[in-house]
Amino acid sequence: MKTFTVPTKEEVSPANQVLFDALVRKVGKVPNLYAIIAYSEHALASYLALQSAKTSLSAKEREVINLVVSQVNGCEYCLAAHTYIGKLTGFTDEQVLEIRGGSASFDGRLNALATLVKSFVENKSKPDAPAVEQFFSVGYTNENLVDVIVGIGDKMITNYLYGVTKIPVDFPAAPALKA
Repeated sequence: MKTFTVPTKEEVSPANQVLFDALVRKVGKVPNLYAIIAYSEHALASYLALQSAKTSLSAKEREVINLVVSQVNGCEYCLAAHTYIGKLTGFTDEQVLEIRGGSASFDGRLNALATLVKSFVENKSKPDAPAVEQFFSVGYTNENLVDVIVGIGDKMITNYLYGVTKIPVDFPAAPALKA
């Protein structure tokens, strides 16, 4: 299988070099997976726009999506990154592990969200009716549903990129889930 290397700033387009500088200012580094996206002259800007787009979901809700999708897809890179980010958003270590498993017993709304996201991904875009009903029963709206699907799509992009590139994970490894 082809081997992928993480491109350096000098190896990407001038437009992506500017984005690398912005990422270093914002997060202190260019995460390896973002650098891989910069193989495309336009994809990194598009992806960063998607990630920073306005949404009806809170930061915690977006992290629930990121953690559940990455766990279902077995993406080591995204699990490491979002375990780290999830803790920055206010989740405890135990809560992050529970979310990765597809539930959030500590919060009814987040539990409905985690259940729906897991059902979406496991069932290849066709969630179970009870998961959809539970999502709406806790107060989520049609707008929220659309934003959840966009969030799933966002995470699928990076899960797929890592799945094919297997670039080095530059975040602390996510702990394994107990069986």
